[in-house]
Amino acid sequence: MYLKRKIDDYLMEWKRKEDRFPLIIKGARQIGKTESINHFAAQNYTSVVYINFVLEQKYKTILSEGYEVDEIIKNISMIDPSKKFIEGDTLIIFDELQEYPDIATSLKAFKIDGRFDVICSGSLLGINYKKIHSNSVGYKIDYEMFSMDFEEFLWAKGYSEEHIRDMLEHMLTGKAFSETELSVYRKLFLEYCVLGGMPAVVRIYIEKNVFTDTLEIQKQIQLDYEEDIRKYAEGLDQTKIVSVYRNIPVQLAKENKKFQLSKIDKKARSREYMGCITWLEDAGVVSVCYCLQYPELPLKGNYDDSKFKLYYPDTGLLIASLDEEAQEDLRANKNLGVYKGALYENFVAEAFRKQGLGLYYYKKENATLEEDFFVRTKDELVPVEVKANKNRSKSLRQLISNDSYGDIHWGIKLADSNVGIEDDICTFPYFCAFLLKRYLRGREK
Repeated sequence: MYLKRKIDDYLMEWKRKEDRFPLIIKGARQIGKTESINHFAAQNYTSVVYINFVLEQKYKTILSEGYEVDEIIKNISMIDPSKKFIEGDTLIIFDELQEYPDIATSLKAFKIDGRFDVICSGSLLGINYKKIHSNSVGYKIDYEMFSMDFEEFLWAKGYSEEHIRDMLEHMLTGKAFSETELSVYRKLFLEYCVLGGMPAVVRIYIEKNVFTDTLEIQKQIQLDYEEDIRKYAEGLDQTKIVSVYRNIPVQLAKENKKFQLSKIDKKARSREYMGCITWLEDAGVVSVCYCLQYPELPLKGNYDDSKFKLYYPDTGLLIASLDEEAQEDLRANKNLGVYKGALYENFVAEAFRKQGLGLYYYKKENATLEEDFFVRTKDELVPVEVKANKNRSKSLRQLISNDSYGDIHWGIKLADSNVGIEDDICTFPYFCAFLLKRYLRGREK
């Protein structure tokens, strides 16, 4: 069963362009890159030349005669004469790029030659991406892929674009969801939180309609991530990288969710760990949310890179990192106790990241004023509060009403509630978070 993905439309649009550049699809392991590429290839090309540099080490010699297209094709055909190269109707897929990054240097030659389409793919784990980028700048296009978002999960469950448009219309008009809509979407949202967006996890759930076996797959994915750290993290302390990755769930459970290196090691120094955090971020297995120096525009350049929160880019993996009782508690009782706030916050961070929104928060020193996230419109800064309880949004109201924050005029609250607009605060259910970027665009029209 193929699960529809957002990259499907992107690939079709790429194919329709007359002047196509070679494409590099990057993202964390197990998010469905290869499956989506192969699905697209089978539907759109007479000949598909697929090379996996992990499973087929013999192809690591195809650049031995240089980077010219004819030489590369000759060498591929020498290794496997069954591979056919039809001009104008062949897609060459170089998979597991991190195992043979030199192939990226050939993309310039493929672009200039123009006879064959090329897609490269690889997990960010191990890719020396700066080197790849410098070797092919101007002759390739990058596309960053993530695990399935809530919209893709709804597709997998049989919901249509019409349902998505209706959800957005509720947000734009302020019209509350009906009891039926709210009940159904809440249930789906809970399922998605437990499962996350890894296609293998979602697929087995869709096929069996039970959570059985999903945790085992999630645990294996996390083990694979840690194994890749040990395999690819050259020049860095691999133990420190693993420690940071494993420590994220523990630190998110704290009331102060700022990531503290001292919780890993009392003697930890920032300079010893920042490279590890950057590596994990580049690998696509953590998301970094930076603390703003002051809640004003612009966002970039207006943050303290020594103060940050770390999230998992897939909330299902966060839940899987807890004990099995926590998963069961969430499914059966819809409760995670003190961990509930961290779960919702991680989900919102995940939704923002998958929409291409930056991750920023604010906490005023020696004061109670703090805000979970910020987004921006063309000329406004919009604070976003994630509420796990029924308490009033004091910080959100203060940011809106205080003249000191001139870029802020209204705010958004995400909570376990219905749609509502009151005192310049727009309240939306958690399950609407994936539509926030489209909502902001809709408001500006």
